Amino acid sequence: MVATAALVALGAAACSGGGDSGDSEDGEGKTLDVWIMQGTNPSADAFFEEVTTAFKEETGADLNVEFVEWGDAHDRFVTSIAGGTTPDVAETGTTWTPEFADAGALAPLDDFVAEAGLGDDLVAGLVEAGTYEEQLYGMPWYAGVRSLVYNTEIFEQAGVEPPTTWAEIESAAKAIKAEFPDKVAVAVPGDAEFTVYPWVWGAGGEVATLEGDTWTSGLDSPASQEGLSFWTGLAADGYSSAGATTWRETDVLDAFAQGNVGMAIMGSWTPGAIVEANADMEGKFAAVPIPGKDGGISPSVLGGSHLSMFNTTDDQDLAFAFIELMTTGEFATTWGEQAGYFPGQTSLLDETLQSTDPLVAPFAQQFVEGGASVPVSPNFGAVQAKATTGTMMQSILSGSEDVATASAKAAEEMTSLLNGGS
Repeated sequence: MVATAALVALGAAACSGGGDSGDSEDGEGKTLDVWIMQGTNPSADAFFEEVTTAFKEETGADLNVEFVEWGDAHDRFVTSIAGGTTPDVAETGTTWTPEFADAGALAPLDDFVAEAGLGDDLVAGLVEAGTYEEQLYGMPWYAGVRSLVYNTEIFEQAGVEPPTTWAEIESAAKAIKAEFPDKVAVAVPGDAEFTVYPWVWGAGGEVATLEGDTWTSGLDSPASQEGLSFWTGLAADGYSSAGATTWRETDVLDAFAQGNVGMAIMGSWTPGAIVEANADMEGKFAAVPIPGKDGGISPSVLGGSHLSMFNTTDDQDLAFAFIELMTTGEFATTWGEQAGYFPGQTSLLDETLQSTDPLVAPFAQQFVEGGASVPVSPNFGAVQAKATTGTMMQSILSGSEDVATASAKAAEEMTSLLNGGS
């Protein structure tokens, strides 16, 4: 389900059990328990010291913030939901929010958002990812997006310009390979799910669609197969690397940071990591939105987090006061700057969109004009756990199956998993 372009999103009304977030200052003697994922923001400790002070001043309540490792978080959520020991508010990854909503663990936020007047100021793709059965369960907090990152020195020496179409990607890769036979002209990783979907969407295909209560994967449609054939064909033509068949996104980053890759799909949060890994790369790379087949932008997955309110909270007004404090204004902007992500509120993106930084403006354009959501299903986690897309990619890249066969198998498996099968 692709939510491209618009900086709009949320209808004001819905059936929520919420209350008046504007009258939540009576928190004297109360403590709000919050889970935040660890590692996203290296300055999180100092950041939450300031948040705790501001929240106390605004509401009179204390904050108990617990940092949870991403790798442990999903299991902890599942256990706490089963035992009724969930926090009041937690950071939920965008692919987890519908799962927890389906489990009945989250409180809808629509009435709170409407009363706060925030409905028209939320990034559409994040709203889409946080909406389950027409109710909002995840307040957009922050997100990043993947675009096409390229080595400016390699491009200059190969005599090519940043591509704006698929044909230009191919011709640039050909020129780079001719000039630098030992380098990877374009990295086509086999174990990097979110670098695959832009080519499916860019060709007019769908990852999966919902009709009634039934999901159907579209990975094997003619359009999707066209996109998959283009992306994997770059590897078949020798522009990638045989070793990339098993690469994850971290492997792409490592190779790019060493100056061994001409171009690759990489996240808006990666430039700092590239320079940290190799200081010599500073100023030697830039980004463009992922080109559409014949121009424009191919949609790219918005990866990030919501803030969700759990239905075990004793004070929903107080919980939303914290959510609003975190996702709007100064704290939302600061978190984005420190973590390298974009805020989930569109009004906070205005300055970013005007940036001339070659590593800011293109990602911002992709975020706004070409942001997308994976299927908003409580079972999408099962698709990821089964590595459906990665298995398809590795089958194609290794030459064990052609695009038609591998995509048909992947579509059948994804359809079954999204509908609760195994």
